[in-house]
Amino acid sequence: MSTGIKNGKDHTVNIYIAILFFLFIIPPTISSSANGIKNEKYRVIVIDAGHGGKDPGALGSRSREKDVTLAIALKTGEYIQQNIKNVTVIYTRKDDSTVDLRDRPKIANKANADLFISIHANWASSKNVKGAETYIMGHAKDQANLEVAMNENAVMLREDDYSTKYEGFDPKSSESYIMFSLTQKVFQEQSTDLATKIQKQFRERVNRNDRDVKQAGFWVLYNTKMPSVLVETGFITNPDEEQYLNSKDGQDYLASSIFRACRDYLNEIDSKSGISWEKNQDSDQKNDTLTGTSLQTGEISFMVQVTTSVSKTEIKPENFKGLSEITEIYTQNRFKYAAGNFPDYYEAVNYRKKIDTIYPDAFVIAVKGNKILPLQQALEQKRKTQKN
Repeated sequence: MSTGIKNGKDHTVNIYIAILFFLFIIPPTISSSANGIKNEKYRVIVIDAGHGGKDPGALGSRSREKDVTLAIALKTGEYIQQNIKNVTVIYTRKDDSTVDLRDRPKIANKANADLFISIHANWASSKNVKGAETYIMGHAKDQANLEVAMNENAVMLREDDYSTKYEGFDPKSSESYIMFSLTQKVFQEQSTDLATKIQKQFRERVNRNDRDVKQAGFWVLYNTKMPSVLVETGFITNPDEEQYLNSKDGQDYLASSIFRACRDYLNEIDSKSGISWEKNQDSDQKNDTLTGTSLQTGEISFMVQVTTSVSKTEIKPENFKGLSEITEIYTQNRFKYAAGNFPDYYEAVNYRKKIDTIYPDAFVIAVKGNKILPLQQALEQKRKTQKN
């Protein structure tokens, strides 16, 4: 009897040890904080299949835009999920359902997404027009771009009480589009970068006619809080392109191109933070100097680099968009300026998310003594120190 009780106690103790091991020893891959801020290496990509439900979108001779966009969107998400680590894909729709235009960017904002990609098929009065183009948010620079935006925004006319929902915006009135010229251009550079990579894939990988990166006032890109693009995969009104857009191979190639562009974009973001899986990295930066913060020699800390300059900038909040606790790092004949000072990497990641709107190009760096370390090397050193 006593032996059974002892074994039972041992079993209970083992369970507690296992629970503690998973809670405190194994590092989390996603933050469980209430504000939804993610691990730096854990990303969310929202894919929006244009139109759907009662809105067929553009019509070809034998197909509807809503069906083409859904097929390409689902394939794109599948490629991303299978081939990019630590990425969650969220769809604005996964079937032939109706989703209001204003709700699509809301889905991305609520998910705290890193990228928003809206997939469409184009329309033209001439059957000879062909090619793929990718749009970013902005004021249309010519009538052709404006007409594309008008056609895509016209879906709101199918919604009940659209005038109230969209604050009096008239998708058929050119005057209404003036508002988009005043849009904050926080993510314009990143959106352009992603759009350029998509067009490159279309041009070089699947031999699509490249109609370039453009900008226009699309409501679906309005007020998104992350880099966002609208992809016109081809003209459904062109007989050859309609056949391609509806073919399995065509959809596969287009989806694969968008996935590859996302992969290249994310890899480039990682490289800015010094993340690399290569061994034997040389971190010797003997001429680095730091001012503006107190660092303990030998301790690794994490900061968020916000800007660089060839000339020295006085450290005061008004010179750094109101941020305080700025550190100046002089290295390789340049002045680098970083905000915050955190002993924990994930604290720095969370801080970077908080300042995204004022410094969207900011990224996490690691500092030890008077040297900037490759980030992956610093993380490995931190893990070793914690184990010991």
